Amino acid sequence: MKIHIPKKSFKIFFFLSGSISLFWMAIRILPKPSRASYPCMKVSTPTAGIFISWLLAIFSAHTGFRFCRKSISRAKYIIASVCFFSGLLGAVFFINTNNNAATSDVLTVNSPLGIARGIFPGRVVWVHDSNATNWKGATDGYWWDSSHTIQSSVDSMLCQILTKLTGTTNDSAAWNLIFSYYNNEKNGIRSNYSPGEKIMIKPNFVGFTVMNNYGGVDSSTYNLISMKNYMNTSPQLLLALLRQLVNVVHVNPSDIYVGDPTTFFPNEYYNYLHNEFQNVNYVDNKGKFGRTKAISSNIPIYWSCRPSNVIQDYIPMSYTEATYLINVANFKSHILAGVTLGAKNHFGSLIRLPVDNGYYNLHNSLPANNPAEGQYRVLVDLLGHIHLGGKTILSLVDGLYAGVHDGSQVPRRWNNGPFKNDWTSSIFASQDPIALESVLFDLMQLEGESHNYPKMPGVDDYLREAALADNPPSGTFYDPNNVIPTKRLSSLGVTEHWNNPTQMKYSRNLGTGNGIELLYIDSLTISAEYSKQVVKSICSILPYHNPFNVNGQFKVAFSKSSNVTVSMYDISGNIIRNLYTGPCSIGLKYFSWNGCDNSNRMTAAGVYFFSVKYTNGHDIGIQKARIIFQH
Repeated sequence: MKIHIPKKSFKIFFFLSGSISLFWMAIRILPKPSRASYPCMKVSTPTAGIFISWLLAIFSAHTGFRFCRKSISRAKYIIASVCFFSGLLGAVFFINTNNNAATSDVLTVNSPLGIARGIFPGRVVWVHDSNATNWKGATDGYWWDSSHTIQSSVDSMLCQILTKLTGTTNDSAAWNLIFSYYNNEKNGIRSNYSPGEKIMIKPNFVGFTVMNNYGGVDSSTYNLISMKNYMNTSPQLLLALLRQLVNVVHVNPSDIYVGDPTTFFPNEYYNYLHNEFQNVNYVDNKGKFGRTKAISSNIPIYWSCRPSNVIQDYIPMSYTEATYLINVANFKSHILAGVTLGAKNHFGSLIRLPVDNGYYNLHNSLPANNPAEGQYRVLVDLLGHIHLGGKTILSLVDGLYAGVHDGSQVPRRWNNGPFKNDWTSSIFASQDPIALESVLFDLMQLEGESHNYPKMPGVDDYLREAALADNPPSGTFYDPNNVIPTKRLSSLGVTEHWNNPTQMKYSRNLGTGNGIELLYIDSLTISAEYSKQVVKSICSILPYHNPFNVNGQFKVAFSKSSNVTVSMYDISGNIIRNLYTGPCSIGLKYFSWNGCDNSNRMTAAGVYFFSVKYTNGHDIGIQKARIIFQH
């Protein structure tokens, strides 16, 4: 990382910080070497090391040139040559240290770069609920089975994310703020979602790719035949998101597009979503079996490295015709990129594959191929294009089952942080994509994995390039929207590293800067929220709005894990709509009714009953709430 400080001021700063760090090491570590593991010493040690190297470089250069001069005067030319090159190496190191000493990663600890974005600038919400996942591993079916990833828990986690991200108390108010913030930032008008506006949802479906000899989908049947436990975006999170958009925001399902233009949309996922939302457009590369085929638009994306003799890339029409985009990435490390999150998820936002012949190879700028700091990064162009990152109203990362690409094709349990050798069981979200990826980068650095991909050199270079896109360390003129560089991208968000792996605090948490704010919500926090209510039984329906028009949202507290059936009945006791059948873990769960029956026909205004039947061992019961539905 290059920090732009006037040279004279930097020299003074470098000398003082180096001297202080060296002095601090001397009085702290020498008397007690075990203190080297303290957080304060981990910060000062690299700076002191650079300072010592700088002093040695000066000494080497001075000594080498002095002995070179003496040797020449005595006609000892071989010795003079050796001394000259020794001095030259010292001088080069001295100059390089002067210019690049600030590249040390520790200088970004709680030192934000860029401009934070969002209703609450730089806010990242992390919801962790171990009750959402109960898969035992590869011998226990598939992690995406509804019996292993609990839909009601994922619905609840997404509700928590929306309200905590926006500081609201209900989903509807949260979405209104999300849309109005985006529209104000883009158009200067605080407007909510308008009927007819289209929304594109981009999941990560790498395991379903059309790439020969890799993807796990049979192209002739659309059935999964391999890579069945690969870490794709879960159908549960996609269904939770569709429920929010249709039942809360009131988006017409036919105005929603979800899928990855470079992959198949397999039956196992399609059926899970299509059973509830038949009119959503399920986008894939081929468009077979009822899917919507990805078609290229005439709107290009220009790579800011300005490669020559390559085929022009164009954005798919499902993106260009959409008003809004929701990026749903996965929590994975990566063999070439180190980490693969929301930015790299857009490798699948082109109809062609990243390495297709004739096109610019998107892998060229990844750290495995270009590890130096301060380099052009294609991820910045993807986040900065007006129809990709420029339309993104919400960045989500599915961390229910984290994994390694391409080190394995199954999820892996995590040991560090709150995970304790369990699945990561998390969902992350932000309106600031750079802040979000900075937090996830820190988490991956903490955990590491057998291949150490997140720790390869240059992994977080794209975060600095994106945060400082208007004046990046590489000097690149980032403008993916014009054939001739015309208008530099502005800062795409804020990046920094947390203070330490135990507290995981960022500058806004500490009140020391205008960087990232991390809000961590776990199952205990969720339980504490409903335990404040008076829970009289295993299942309690908490207060709700009544009467309601078109959408009813119900919050149910479970004091024990139960198998439940949630339904809507009319006044005569006839079932109108089955809302959910399956397990519910301890905590708050959210259910919605859009006023339609099981055939998706709008019901008449009148009195209905919201019913929750539950069984827990010997405990069997039912809770009902009287609902007034009006048009």
